[in-house]
Amino acid sequence: MRVAEGAAAPLILASGVIVLFLLSLSIGPVRLPIGVVVDALLGGGTDAERSIVQEIRLPRAILAVAIGAMHGLAGAALQGLLRNPLASPSLFGAPQAAAFGAVLVISAGLADALSFLLPLAAIAMAFVSVFILIAVAGRNANLLLLILAGLALSSLAGAATSLALNLAANPFAALEISFWLLGSLEDRSFQHVTLALPFIVCGAALLFTRGEAFRVLSLGEEAAQSLGVDVGRLRLQVIMGVALGVGASVAVSGTIGFIGLVVPHLMRPFVGHDPGRLLLPSALGGAALLLAADISVRLIPSSSGIKVGVLTALIGVPFFLYLVVRERRTLSSSMT
Repeated sequence: MRVAEGAAAPLILASGVIVLFLLSLSIGPVRLPIGVVVDALLGGGTDAERSIVQEIRLPRAILAVAIGAMHGLAGAALQGLLRNPLASPSLFGAPQAAAFGAVLVISAGLADALSFLLPLAAIAMAFVSVFILIAVAGRNANLLLLILAGLALSSLAGAATSLALNLAANPFAALEISFWLLGSLEDRSFQHVTLALPFIVCGAALLFTRGEAFRVLSLGEEAAQSLGVDVGRLRLQVIMGVALGVGASVAVSGTIGFIGLVVPHLMRPFVGHDPGRLLLPSALGGAALLLAADISVRLIPSSSGIKVGVLTALIGVPFFLYLVVRERRTLSSSMT
Protein backbone atom coordinates (compact mmCIF):
# COMPACT_ATOMS: atom_id res chain seq x y z
CA MET A 1 0.00 0.00 0.00
CA ARG A 2 2.83 2.41 0.89
CA VAL A 3 4.52 1.75 -2.48
CA ALA A 4 1.31 2.50 -4.34
CA GLU A 5 0.81 5.70 -2.37
CA GLY A 6 4.39 6.74 -3.07
CA ALA A 7 3.93 6.19 -6.80
CA ALA A 8 0.64 8.07 -6.89
CA ALA A 9 1.81 11.04 -4.80
CA PRO A 10 3.81 12.78 -7.58
CA LEU A 11 0.90 12.46 -10.03
CA ILE A 12 -1.58 13.90 -7.53
CA LEU A 13 0.80 16.70 -6.61
CA ALA A 14 1.54 17.54 -10.25
CA SER A 15 -2.21 17.78 -10.93
CA GLY A 16 -2.58 20.07 -7.93
CA VAL A 17 0.26 22.29 -9.15
CA ILE A 18 -1.42 22.63 -12.56
CA VAL A 19 -4.75 23.59 -10.97
CA LEU A 20 -3.10 26.13 -8.65
CA PHE A 21 -1.06 27.50 -11.56
CA LEU A 22 -4.25 28.23 -13.52
CA LEU A 23 -5.89 29.73 -10.43
CA SER A 24 -2.86 31.99 -9.98
CA LEU A 25 -3.37 33.26 -13.53
CA SER A 26 -7.08 33.73 -12.85
CA ILE A 27 -7.06 35.57 -9.52
CA GLY A 28 -6.20 39.25 -9.14
CA PRO A 29 -7.77 42.71 -9.26
CA VAL A 30 -9.42 41.56 -12.49
CA ARG A 31 -10.90 38.07 -12.06
CA LEU A 32 -10.74 35.90 -15.17
CA PRO A 33 -12.52 32.56 -15.68
CA ILE A 34 -10.23 29.56 -16.17
CA GLY A 35 -11.49 29.17 -19.73
CA VAL A 36 -10.48 32.75 -20.54
CA VAL A 37 -7.05 32.13 -18.94
CA VAL A 38 -6.42 29.05 -21.06
CA ASP A 39 -7.59 30.88 -24.17
CA ALA A 40 -5.28 33.82 -23.42
CA LEU A 41 -2.34 31.48 -22.85
CA LEU A 42 -2.94 30.01 -26.30
CA GLY A 43 -3.00 33.46 -27.90
CA GLY A 44 -6.76 34.00 -27.98
CA GLY A 45 -9.01 36.46 -26.16
CA THR A 46 -8.80 40.22 -26.16
CA ASP A 47 -5.60 42.25 -26.04
CA ALA A 48 -6.31 43.17 -22.42
CA GLU A 49 -6.81 39.53 -21.39
CA ARG A 50 -3.62 38.42 -23.11
CA SER A 51 -1.69 41.27 -21.51
CA ILE A 52 -2.99 40.44 -18.01
CA VAL A 53 -2.33 36.71 -18.30
CA GLN A 54 0.88 36.57 -20.33
CA GLU A 55 2.72 39.70 -19.21
CA ILE A 56 1.55 40.34 -15.63
CA ARG A 57 0.48 37.06 -14.04
CA LEU A 58 2.41 34.40 -15.96
CA PRO A 59 5.92 35.43 -14.76
CA ARG A 60 4.63 35.54 -11.18
CA ALA A 61 3.15 32.05 -11.45
CA ILE A 62 6.29 30.63 -13.09
CA LEU A 63 8.46 32.05 -10.30
CA ALA A 64 6.11 30.67 -7.64
CA VAL A 65 6.44 27.19 -9.12
CA ALA A 66 10.22 27.38 -9.56
CA ILE A 67 11.02 29.00 -6.20
CA GLY A 68 8.60 26.84 -4.22
CA ALA A 69 9.92 23.67 -5.87
CA MET A 70 13.51 24.71 -5.21
CA HIS A 71 12.91 25.38 -1.51
CA GLY A 72 11.04 22.10 -1.05
CA LEU A 73 13.73 20.16 -2.90
CA ALA A 74 16.55 21.88 -0.99
CA GLY A 75 14.92 21.02 2.33
CA ALA A 76 14.52 17.36 1.39
CA ALA A 77 18.12 17.18 0.12
CA LEU A 78 19.57 18.75 3.28
CA GLN A 79 17.51 16.44 5.48
CA GLY A 80 18.80 13.48 3.48
CA LEU A 81 22.41 14.67 3.61
CA LEU A 82 22.47 15.36 7.35
CA ARG A 83 19.96 12.63 8.25
CA ASN A 84 18.13 15.17 10.38
CA PRO A 85 14.41 15.99 10.00
CA LEU A 86 14.88 19.62 11.09
CA ALA A 87 17.38 20.50 8.38
CA SER A 88 16.24 23.21 5.96
CA PRO A 89 17.76 26.15 4.07
CA SER A 90 16.10 28.75 6.33
CA LEU A 91 17.35 27.14 9.55
CA PHE A 92 20.88 27.08 8.15
CA GLY A 93 20.90 30.75 7.23
CA ALA A 94 21.13 30.19 3.47
CA PRO A 95 18.22 32.52 2.54
CA GLN A 96 19.40 35.16 5.01
CA ALA A 97 22.95 35.01 3.68
CA ALA A 98 21.69 35.13 0.09
CA ALA A 99 19.60 38.17 0.99
CA PHE A 100 22.70 39.86 2.40
CA GLY A 101 24.57 39.27 -0.84
CA ALA A 102 21.68 40.67 -2.88
CA VAL A 103 21.31 43.69 -0.57
CA LEU A 104 24.97 44.54 -1.05
CA VAL A 105 24.49 44.63 -4.81
CA ILE A 106 21.25 46.62 -4.57
CA SER A 107 22.60 49.17 -2.09
CA ALA A 108 25.68 49.66 -4.28
CA GLY A 109 23.44 50.51 -7.23
CA LEU A 110 24.71 47.63 -9.37
CA ALA A 111 21.47 45.65 -9.67
CA ASP A 112 20.19 47.55 -12.71
CA ALA A 113 23.41 48.14 -14.57
CA LEU A 114 24.80 44.63 -14.06
CA SER A 115 21.76 42.53 -13.24
CA PHE A 116 23.66 39.25 -13.35
CA LEU A 117 25.57 40.35 -10.24
CA LEU A 118 22.37 40.04 -8.16
CA PRO A 119 21.96 36.25 -8.39
CA LEU A 120 25.72 35.69 -8.40
CA ALA A 121 26.16 37.59 -5.11
CA ALA A 122 23.17 35.80 -3.54
CA ILE A 123 24.44 32.39 -4.69
CA ALA A 124 27.94 33.07 -3.36
CA MET A 125 26.68 34.05 0.09
CA ALA A 126 24.29 31.09 0.25
CA PHE A 127 27.16 28.76 -0.63
CA VAL A 128 29.33 30.27 2.11
CA SER A 129 26.60 29.91 4.76
CA VAL A 130 25.83 26.23 4.05
CA PHE A 131 29.53 25.39 3.75
CA ILE A 132 30.32 27.07 7.09
CA LEU A 133 27.40 25.32 8.78
CA ILE A 134 28.49 21.84 7.69
CA ALA A 135 32.13 22.64 8.54
CA VAL A 136 31.29 24.00 12.01
CA ALA A 137 28.64 21.46 13.02
CA GLY A 138 30.65 18.49 11.75
CA ARG A 139 29.73 15.34 9.90
CA ASN A 140 27.70 13.75 12.70
CA ALA A 141 26.00 16.88 13.94
CA ASN A 142 23.12 16.39 16.33
CA LEU A 143 19.97 18.49 16.53
CA LEU A 144 21.35 20.96 19.10
CA LEU A 145 24.54 21.69 17.16
CA LEU A 146 22.64 22.22 13.92
CA ILE A 147 20.14 24.62 15.47
CA LEU A 148 22.84 26.58 17.29
CA ALA A 149 25.10 26.85 14.25
CA GLY A 150 22.16 27.76 12.00
CA LEU A 151 20.94 30.38 14.47
CA ALA A 152 24.39 31.93 14.64
CA LEU A 153 24.69 32.11 10.85
CA SER A 154 21.18 33.49 10.45
CA SER A 155 21.82 36.14 13.11
CA LEU A 156 25.14 37.10 11.53
CA ALA A 157 23.57 37.42 8.07
CA GLY A 158 20.65 39.41 9.49
CA ALA A 159 22.99 41.77 11.35
CA ALA A 160 25.10 42.26 8.22
CA THR A 161 21.95 43.04 6.21
CA SER A 162 20.83 45.57 8.84
CA LEU A 163 24.26 47.18 8.73
CA ALA A 164 24.06 47.47 4.94
CA LEU A 165 20.64 49.11 5.30
CA ASN A 166 21.95 51.57 7.91
CA LEU A 167 24.83 52.52 5.65
CA ALA A 168 22.63 53.00 2.58
CA ALA A 169 23.13 56.51 1.21
CA ASN A 170 19.56 56.79 -0.11
CA PRO A 171 16.78 56.38 2.50
CA PHE A 172 14.27 55.53 -0.24
CA ALA A 173 16.51 52.69 -1.40
CA ALA A 174 16.73 51.43 2.18
CA LEU A 175 12.92 51.42 2.43
CA GLU A 176 12.63 49.57 -0.86
CA ILE A 177 15.12 46.96 0.32
CA SER A 178 13.21 46.53 3.59
CA PHE A 179 10.00 45.71 1.72
CA TRP A 180 11.92 43.44 -0.66
CA LEU A 181 13.33 41.46 2.26
CA LEU A 182 9.81 40.52 3.39
CA GLY A 183 9.53 38.24 0.36
CA SER A 184 7.13 38.82 -2.50
CA LEU A 185 6.35 37.76 -6.06
CA GLU A 186 4.37 40.88 -6.87
CA ASP A 187 5.26 42.92 -9.97
CA ARG A 188 7.73 40.34 -11.26
CA SER A 189 8.42 40.19 -14.98
CA PHE A 190 10.02 37.79 -17.44
CA GLN A 191 13.30 39.59 -16.77
CA HIS A 192 13.20 38.14 -13.24
CA VAL A 193 12.34 34.71 -14.67
CA THR A 194 15.29 34.89 -17.06
CA LEU A 195 17.53 36.03 -14.24
CA ALA A 196 16.70 33.25 -11.78
CA LEU A 197 15.41 30.24 -13.70
CA PRO A 198 18.72 29.01 -15.20
CA PHE A 199 20.38 28.93 -11.77
CA ILE A 200 17.33 27.25 -10.18
CA VAL A 201 17.28 24.56 -12.89
CA CYS A 202 21.01 23.89 -12.45
CA GLY A 203 20.66 23.69 -8.66
CA ALA A 204 17.67 21.35 -8.91
CA ALA A 205 19.53 19.10 -11.36
CA LEU A 206 22.46 18.76 -8.96
CA LEU A 207 20.11 17.64 -6.17
CA PHE A 208 17.83 15.37 -8.20
CA THR A 209 20.72 13.30 -9.51
CA ARG A 210 21.78 12.20 -6.01
CA GLY A 211 18.59 10.47 -4.89
CA GLU A 212 20.21 7.04 -4.78
CA ALA A 213 23.15 8.41 -2.77
CA PHE A 214 20.76 9.85 -0.14
CA ARG A 215 19.12 6.44 0.09
CA VAL A 216 22.46 4.71 0.73
CA LEU A 217 23.59 7.48 3.11
CA SER A 218 20.62 6.74 5.38
CA LEU A 219 22.54 3.60 6.42
CA GLY A 220 25.36 5.77 7.78
CA GLU A 221 28.47 7.38 6.30
CA GLU A 222 30.70 4.33 6.75
CA ALA A 223 28.18 2.02 5.12
CA ALA A 224 27.66 4.53 2.28
CA GLN A 225 31.39 4.76 1.62
CA SER A 226 31.73 0.99 1.62
CA LEU A 227 28.99 0.87 -1.03
CA GLY A 228 30.84 3.33 -3.27
CA VAL A 229 29.31 6.69 -2.29
CA ASP A 230 31.82 9.54 -2.13
CA VAL A 231 30.35 11.36 0.87
CA GLY A 232 32.62 14.38 0.50
CA ARG A 233 31.63 14.84 -3.13
CA LEU A 234 27.97 14.35 -2.23
CA ARG A 235 28.22 17.02 0.47
CA LEU A 236 29.83 19.50 -1.94
CA GLN A 237 27.23 18.77 -4.62
CA VAL A 238 24.37 19.40 -2.19
CA ILE A 239 25.98 22.65 -1.03
CA MET A 240 26.34 23.79 -4.66
CA GLY A 241 22.76 22.79 -5.52
CA VAL A 242 21.25 24.55 -2.51
CA ALA A 243 23.40 27.64 -3.04
CA LEU A 244 22.52 27.92 -6.74
CA GLY A 245 18.79 27.36 -6.30
CA VAL A 246 18.13 29.20 -3.04
CA GLY A 247 20.49 32.04 -3.88
CA ALA A 248 18.84 32.72 -7.24
CA SER A 249 15.38 32.41 -5.67
CA VAL A 250 16.15 34.97 -2.96
CA ALA A 251 17.69 37.31 -5.53
CA VAL A 252 14.32 37.80 -7.27
CA SER A 253 11.78 37.16 -4.50
CA GLY A 254 13.40 38.20 -1.24
CA THR A 255 13.35 35.90 1.78
CA ILE A 256 10.61 33.25 1.65
CA GLY A 257 11.27 30.85 4.49
CA PHE A 258 10.11 27.57 6.03
CA ILE A 259 8.89 25.91 2.81
CA GLY A 260 11.98 23.71 2.87
CA LEU A 261 11.17 22.66 6.43
CA VAL A 262 7.41 22.16 6.19
CA VAL A 263 7.01 20.43 2.83
CA PRO A 264 9.28 17.37 3.32
CA HIS A 265 7.44 16.58 6.56
CA LEU A 266 4.09 16.86 4.81
CA MET A 267 5.27 14.55 2.01
CA ARG A 268 7.04 11.93 4.13
CA PRO A 269 3.87 10.02 5.19
CA PHE A 270 3.12 9.35 1.50
CA VAL A 271 6.58 8.09 0.48
CA GLY A 272 7.93 6.63 3.72
CA HIS A 273 11.36 7.38 5.14
CA ASP A 274 13.29 6.84 1.91
CA PRO A 275 15.13 10.17 1.31
CA GLY A 276 15.63 9.33 -2.36
CA ARG A 277 11.90 9.05 -3.03
CA LEU A 278 11.20 12.24 -1.08
CA LEU A 279 12.91 14.62 -3.53
CA LEU A 280 10.29 14.83 -6.31
CA PRO A 281 7.23 15.00 -4.01
CA SER A 282 8.95 17.71 -1.95
CA ALA A 283 9.65 19.77 -5.08
CA LEU A 284 6.04 19.45 -6.26
CA GLY A 285 4.72 20.10 -2.76
CA GLY A 286 6.86 23.22 -2.44
CA ALA A 287 5.56 24.54 -5.76
CA ALA A 288 1.97 23.87 -4.67
CA LEU A 289 2.46 25.49 -1.25
CA LEU A 290 4.02 28.69 -2.61
CA LEU A 291 1.38 28.95 -5.33
CA ALA A 292 -1.35 28.57 -2.69
CA ALA A 293 0.33 31.14 -0.43
CA ASP A 294 0.71 33.61 -3.30
CA ILE A 295 -2.96 33.16 -4.21
CA SER A 296 -3.94 33.66 -0.56
CA VAL A 297 -2.14 37.00 -0.19
CA ARG A 298 -4.18 38.30 -3.14
CA LEU A 299 -7.44 37.20 -1.51
CA ILE A 300 -6.78 38.48 2.03
CA PRO A 301 -8.14 42.05 2.39
CA SER A 302 -5.28 44.47 3.00
CA SER A 303 -4.62 48.13 2.24
CA SER A 304 -0.94 47.63 1.33
CA GLY A 305 -0.87 43.95 0.39
CA ILE A 306 0.47 41.12 2.55
CA LYS A 307 3.86 39.78 1.52
CA VAL A 308 4.01 36.07 0.76
CA GLY A 309 7.17 35.69 2.86
CA VAL A 310 5.24 36.91 5.89
CA LEU A 311 2.49 34.34 5.29
CA THR A 312 4.92 31.43 4.90
CA ALA A 313 6.64 32.48 8.14
CA LEU A 314 3.30 32.57 9.97
CA ILE A 315 2.71 29.00 8.79
CA GLY A 316 6.25 27.75 9.26
CA VAL A 317 7.16 29.01 12.74
CA PRO A 318 4.36 27.16 14.60
CA PHE A 319 5.12 24.05 12.54
CA PHE A 320 8.79 24.26 13.49
CA LEU A 321 7.92 24.59 17.18
CA TYR A 322 5.68 21.54 16.85
CA LEU A 323 8.58 19.57 15.32
CA VAL A 324 10.91 20.61 18.15
CA VAL A 325 8.39 19.50 20.78
CA ARG A 326 7.87 16.19 18.96
CA GLU A 327 11.62 15.66 18.74
CA ARG A 328 11.96 16.36 22.47
CA ARG A 329 9.26 13.82 23.29
CA THR A 330 10.97 11.26 21.06
CA LEU A 331 14.28 11.79 22.87
CA SER A 332 12.57 11.60 26.27
CA SER A 333 10.80 8.35 25.44
CA SER A 334 14.01 6.80 24.05
CA MET A 335 15.87 7.65 27.27
CA THR A 336 13.22 5.99 29.37
